[in-house]
Amino acid sequence: MSAVDQQPLLTEHEFELPVGYLDETGTLHRTGVMRLATAADEILPMKDPRVHNLPAYLIVILLSRVVRRIGSVTQVNPAVIEGLFSPDLAYLQEMYNRINGLAPEPGPSRCPRCALDLDPAPPGGSSATP
Repeated sequence: MSAVDQQPLLTEHEFELPVGYLDETGTLHRTGVMRLATAADEILPMKDPRVHNLPAYLIVILLSRVVRRIGSVTQVNPAVIEGLFSPDLAYLQEMYNRINGLAPEPGPSRCPRCALDLDPAPPGGSSATP
């Protein structure tokens, strides 16, 4: 493969939340950055007791590992992800699946207003994240 055929690997992706994260001071944050997931990002959360007790919590742990920033919030942890509004959680879940190659490219089943999948895939989607 020639250098012309190679495209640089895009490891970080910017996003804009449909609603936005409301921090403890009342500031609304809508833009952010998510990075590609690593194998550790998908494997290590499976050891977390919160995931064992509630499998749906997996997406919270996954997103807290790969979301680099939401607005000026740079310490994105599970508490921040828990504080997201439902449309924003669904948006980031769909984005995680899409950028990591776990979901098909957007098609006609997307909302034309907010670009959310009308039938979102479950969190993760690889064999490591059932």
